Amino acid sequence: MKKGILSVVVLGSLLLCATSLFAGELERFSGLQGKIDIAGGTAHIPVMNDAARAIMTANPDIVITVAGGGSGVGVQKVGEGLVEIGNSGRSVSAAEMEKYPTLKSFAFAVDGVTPVINPSNTVSGLTAVQIQDIFAGKITNWSQVGGADAEIHIYNRDEASGTRSVFWKKCLNKIAIVETANVVPSNGAMKTAVANDPQAIGYTSIGHVDASVKAVVLDGVAPTQENAINGSYPVVRKLYMNTNGEPAPLVQAFIDYVMGADGATSIAQHGFIPIK
Repeated sequence: MKKGILSVVVLGSLLLCATSLFAGELERFSGLQGKIDIAGGTAHIPVMNDAARAIMTANPDIVITVAGGGSGVGVQKVGEGLVEIGNSGRSVSAAEMEKYPTLKSFAFAVDGVTPVINPSNTVSGLTAVQIQDIFAGKITNWSQVGGADAEIHIYNRDEASGTRSVFWKKCLNKIAIVETANVVPSNGAMKTAVANDPQAIGYTSIGHVDASVKAVVLDGVAPTQENAINGSYPVVRKLYMNTNGEPAPLVQAFIDYVMGADGATSIAQHGFIPIK
């Protein structure tokens, strides 16, 4: 093959490759460049990472960083202009809106929050009242709820956590949680802590539940996304991306991608319910 013809073939192949990378939902990033820093709710991280990986693969002129910190941190950082997107596993509070009045919220998924215990624990279900009494320190031994004669070890999240906020309001009925509870920084850390402690009880996003922990049946209802959708499981929340004011074009493209068809696939794969 002559050199000129070969060059045309190679160039054509490269153009075809570039076109395929920008196919479908990723087309919106063609010609865009810049950086998006994301921080906040830890339940969001798997979906954010999927989106960031796909976008940066298609367009090397875009850099996206994803960090946790909890919902409160996400709202604070985006409100102060430290990140472009602040994730939260709850709606922005009235106090936060007063402090950062230009915040805009984009709900992209529905998630359930479930109590979790170690898989070796023989307890399978608890009532909401029993869980409230456990976290309040009134029930201190697993034998009091049908389990082994062993002290209950409580694991909690810090007050910046959206997962904690939803669990505290919708499952614990806003009771005062015992001060001796172990505090962990993320859904992933909660799962690891409970998986390594046979006497543990904690809570996490349903999307984070796997074989390393056991989700507790609550008042006879299994904590599944199907039950969250049909309304029979009550401890549910929305996952939000928050921006400070109207998003810049690149940030808007990212939000649209997460809320599009590719994003919906990722959201469902990670155990959440996409919001159309």
